[in-house]
Amino acid sequence: MNINFEYYKIFYYVAKYGSLTKAARVLGNSQPNITRAMNCLENEIHCTLFIRTNRGVRLTPEGERLYARVSAAMAQLQRAEEELTESTGLEHGSISIGASETALSIYLLERLKIFHMTYPGIRLKIYNHSTPQAVDAVKNGEIDFAVVTTPTTAKPPLKEVKLQSFREVLIGGKTFTALSSQILSLSELQNYPLICLGKETMTYEFYHQIFLTHGLELEPDTEAATTDQILPLVKSELGLAFIPEFMAIPAIQSHEVISIPLQETIPCRHICMVSDFQRPLSSAAKKLKDLILQS
Repeated sequence: MNINFEYYKIFYYVAKYGSLTKAARVLGNSQPNITRAMNCLENEIHCTLFIRTNRGVRLTPEGERLYARVSAAMAQLQRAEEELTESTGLEHGSISIGASETALSIYLLERLKIFHMTYPGIRLKIYNHSTPQAVDAVKNGEIDFAVVTTPTTAKPPLKEVKLQSFREVLIGGKTFTALSSQILSLSELQNYPLICLGKETMTYEFYHQIFLTHGLELEPDTEAATTDQILPLVKSELGLAFIPEFMAIPAIQSHEVISIPLQETIPCRHICMVSDFQRPLSSAAKKLKDLILQS
């Protein structure tokens, strides 16, 4: 059947109030229009739905069965409207974000704290991703957006926006103290054990390209799974490592590790947001995205 669904809405209110006049008033319509719509509905489904009385209308057995279905559908629609209103009002909802450890520590945590205090009803799902994993998750629509470190592999329709720059420094354990008074070159660095993230990460690719630029091969002796693992490995004297400066400073100041000057300049890296500008976001995700970008 190709029935105008507006008829079912009118039917719901006529049956609910037992009156064509009251239904017309609620719907902001005229009684003749309401009567005409109900006559059309009865004609199209080939049965009588109402018995007209002096006091209004009452449902026939067929009308009772139809009302049971239509009222259930109306309840679902009304609940959906309420949920959308709540979501638009940022009272409820959820946001999924992919974040690398460095991006989370350097940039994202403080912004998430502000957002959570402002909108406590929004659930946050934070996925610990490497940059390639996060970019793929955005591409596949698994997360709303990602906050990661450069370099990324984002290509249209994905968009990369730089948020904050950071530098990495070369550090070593106490057994390498003598190196703190020297200026080490990348070529000389190959004579020492090196700790680096795994080959599947963009951090490895970043340093691999730097070494290649100077005609060298990056060959780490120890591969760490996460950035947080690197500092304990350095403290345990497993080798030298590049690490974000903000993570290294407390350990350098407490003399747990030493900073090693490097002859070559290591380029700045960036915390950036990766999103799909063709995919619409929920009100909550858009609000968080705007907060991150504006801050």
